[in-house]
Amino acid sequence: MDPSPAIVESYATEGSGPAGSKRRALAVLIGAALLLTAGLLVYSQTMAFVWDEGFHLVAAQLIAGGLRPYIDFCFPQTPLNAYWNAEWMRVFGEGWRVVHVLAALLVAGATFLIAEFVLSRFPVPRWRLGAALAMLFFTGMNTNVVEFGPVGQAYGMCLFLSVAAFRLTLVAARKGWMAAAGAGLFAGAAAGCSLLTAPVAPVLLIWLVYYGRGMQRWRKLAGFVAGALVPFIPVFRLFAQGPRQVFFNIIQYQAIYRRVNWNGATTHDIDVLSAWLASSQSLLMGLLGIAGSIYIWKRAKRERERRGEFLLCFWLTAALTAFIATAHPTFERYFLFVAPFLSVLATVGLYDVAVRLFGAARVLLPAAATMSIVALGLGRALFDDRDSTTWQDYQKIANKVADVTPLSSRLYADELVYFLLKRTPPPGMEFSYSHKLDLPVSEEKLYHIVSEKELAAQVKAGEFATVESCNDDTIDKLKLDQIFPHKSDIQDCTVYWGKANALPAANSDGSK
Repeated sequence: MDPSPAIVESYATEGSGPAGSKRRALAVLIGAALLLTAGLLVYSQTMAFVWDEGFHLVAAQLIAGGLRPYIDFCFPQTPLNAYWNAEWMRVFGEGWRVVHVLAALLVAGATFLIAEFVLSRFPVPRWRLGAALAMLFFTGMNTNVVEFGPVGQAYGMCLFLSVAAFRLTLVAARKGWMAAAGAGLFAGAAAGCSLLTAPVAPVLLIWLVYYGRGMQRWRKLAGFVAGALVPFIPVFRLFAQGPRQVFFNIIQYQAIYRRVNWNGATTHDIDVLSAWLASSQSLLMGLLGIAGSIYIWKRAKRERERRGEFLLCFWLTAALTAFIATAHPTFERYFLFVAPFLSVLATVGLYDVAVRLFGAARVLLPAAATMSIVALGLGRALFDDRDSTTWQDYQKIANKVADVTPLSSRLYADELVYFLLKRTPPPGMEFSYSHKLDLPVSEEKLYHIVSEKELAAQVKAGEFATVESCNDDTIDKLKLDQIFPHKSDIQDCTVYWGKANALPAANSDGSK
């Protein structure tokens, strides 16, 4: 069956539906979004935990204490999300719970914004509510979105800013330059939180210039660019104070040093890029997204503006996917930024497939079946993670560290422990991945880096009263069992303390 007639009919009846039915559809969507928000909030306070939250939250903690990223400590990320968290910490205190609540609300906001787009702009009126609810599930119950969105990293913030920039760009195409400036502001802010969203701004700008109306398109271009630069004012200011440090953290580390001492990075990337084949959610969204893309390109050609809006989702999906795939190494969670825009294409694909199989009038069955698959996929993932480490587990580790470590002594621990204990890390230990680097001494000092070699020497010399680690390789390499008289195993981590026995230095041939 060719679904094109349904599309043609939808254009003819656009805006002709009863206002009451539209309000009811919006009320249903809002209700579903509120339920999703409640679930995200509960998850954010119970199971939500990512190891890499540690250095992000430590950075926010240090900023709240008056230190500067790059200049005073190593932080190889764009800084806007850290500043955001720091400001909330100043208001509510330095804890992870408030940060998680805010991130969960941002994820829920992004999900509702993109679902409301489908509800208002999907070209087939009788399918709008079903498509919007499917959209809500595709994005809001995506496993990566749920597991990594409501945490202290920039995922939730970037999702919200990217979708908000998308929605404002659509407004700017029909209205004045101020909406374009707002779109640029949000797109720039997304990149200011994480460079993984960098393609969003140029894709939106190109689309806006192409689809913008009248002579104002160049004013819109200028407004968009000006708005996109505003979120980078903190970076420009820091660059003026320390150009080498800023360049190293934002550009050089990401381009060169992320894969240092990772011999299996290429194999890891291949595994990540093929992981969608083993995920029911990803496979379903991917196949429906392909079907939706084909439909938009080949069939929905009768209305330039409407088709252009859905094509924008295609270009955002393609650009973000290609860009994130080139990160070396890349990770599955990075692709959650693609979820809102791929989900729009997937809803179109769901409509196309459902019309061919069941007819245009059957909405409930295909939408319900699709949402069930997505929900079950998320449920399975959360069930598999039921015994994973949480913040509550790390609090037990931090409590033990606090019990055995004098306040005036030096502590070697994960960033998570420094954050929970509100202890400033020793210089060079704010970002543990930097220990893998082996730079000239002058550069290590400038960038606030301590190499593994230097760190091992400090541990063996007995400079730390306590060492906490969850990495068995680190424990073995540093010979912590030989150095410290006391230890305590908590979860998968070990805390060492007591008067350290300094080990003899090794000769050049490795002998003692």
